[in-house]
Amino acid sequence: MNANGLRPYPAYRDSGVQWLGKVPEHWEVRRASSRLHVRNRPIHPREISQGEIFHYSIPNVQQHGGGRREATSSVDSGKTLVDRELLLVSKLNPRKGTIALAVPHPTLTTIASGEFVTMEPGACLGVFARYVYVSESVRLELSSRVNSATKSHQRCTTEDIAKLRVPWPPTDEQTTIVRFLDDADRRIRRYIQAKERLIELLQERKRALIHEAVTGRTDVSTGQPYPAYKDSGVQWLGKVPKHWEVRRVATVGDLRVSNVDKHVREGESPVRLCNYMHVYHNERIGSDLPFMAGTATEREIRRFRLAVGDVLVTKDSEDWSDIGVPALVEYAADDLVCGYHLAMLRPDGAFLDGGYLFQALRDSHVAWQFQVAAAGVTRYGLSQNAIRSMRVPLPPPSEQRAIARFLEAADRRIRRHISATKRQIALLKEYRTRLIADVVTGKLDVREASARLPETAPLSGDRNRAETIPPESNLHSTAHDMARAEAKGG
Repeated sequence: MNANGLRPYPAYRDSGVQWLGKVPEHWEVRRASSRLHVRNRPIHPREISQGEIFHYSIPNVQQHGGGRREATSSVDSGKTLVDRELLLVSKLNPRKGTIALAVPHPTLTTIASGEFVTMEPGACLGVFARYVYVSESVRLELSSRVNSATKSHQRCTTEDIAKLRVPWPPTDEQTTIVRFLDDADRRIRRYIQAKERLIELLQERKRALIHEAVTGRTDVSTGQPYPAYKDSGVQWLGKVPKHWEVRRVATVGDLRVSNVDKHVREGESPVRLCNYMHVYHNERIGSDLPFMAGTATEREIRRFRLAVGDVLVTKDSEDWSDIGVPALVEYAADDLVCGYHLAMLRPDGAFLDGGYLFQALRDSHVAWQFQVAAAGVTRYGLSQNAIRSMRVPLPPPSEQRAIARFLEAADRRIRRHISATKRQIALLKEYRTRLIADVVTGKLDVREASARLPETAPLSGDRNRAETIPPESNLHSTAHDMARAEAKGG
């Protein structure tokens, strides 16, 4: 019995297919083309008089699970007409499982990419056939048959897909299986959505903690507001604790803007460069990052060598919202220097702590100053004057360090919680993948479990159906069982 209370079928026989193994005794194993008929009705967008079409493209299916409305003018190549229910199985990169059960849109001409093999269900349920091709075992088998050399454009043939030998239970049992899998899929998706929402709330909580601490809304030592406040003189900041200051960055630190790039030049010393991508993808600069090789003059090395406590800021980007992303330097070496597209802020230890400055720049209200000052058309950038003029709320140095320690501890707790939540999501997705594969290949008998489902449970996964997940559902316990087994090395 598996963790969801499901058992194997009473009797099995050899399928005669190596990747499939044994199947239930009463199931058939036949080529897909015996139940699904390849249909190819070519159509070119210029034949369509409507301004919009409904398009099952590879990206649409991958990103949205189905077709999307698009302007007819945006499609400039031949497609396949979808004028009835058709199973679409992508020939491109079969391991990804880009598969959909397409139906004609009620008012728009419906088309599908030519990269799909389009098959019309005959003596089978289309929704069951979709689950078969979605299953990991079938995707792996098709992936083993690809004939392309590059990983990004592996392609199998129409024959590989249509003539694949797959298991076929009786039609009424296909209905039973689809009913069970649709119900399981709905509950798993609802659970995943709840966990994803929890991650969003945790991120929001982190942002709120930073804002409250670095703007003085909350005293981190008491969890309460400060006893007395004064007007900061800065409109976006409002009031700050009475003993705080508001200072421009130029008055409490040294700004250095690097132009050291990755080119290797004779006569210059070899260095490792910390560049824009290191800062953009990492909140902290540590020794484990893959720094780039380059060269620099001795003067550049002296001026742009990183020191622990420096704060790096992205100063130009093609995306306006990427301006001003900060990172705290926690690792330094003689050959590690600040690279191009970055500004390096070295705090004056008597007035400004690097850990506090890093946290302050993470606050959207403080960082907003960078984005307002950014200028450009196709690429946005910050001038040195714009960075120097940036204002930060400034408590006494001892309080800065206390705020930085508090936010770092809170950040660690939130990161751990987010990491655990993401692992739960991964386990549920892994469970769903295994469940589909085991059910459509007959490794698990779901007939009794499906019979216990409410009569109102629809077929083929109504994505808009509002449901709640039972708090003690088998899916929850299965995920928890998998997590415990993983923790024990099982």
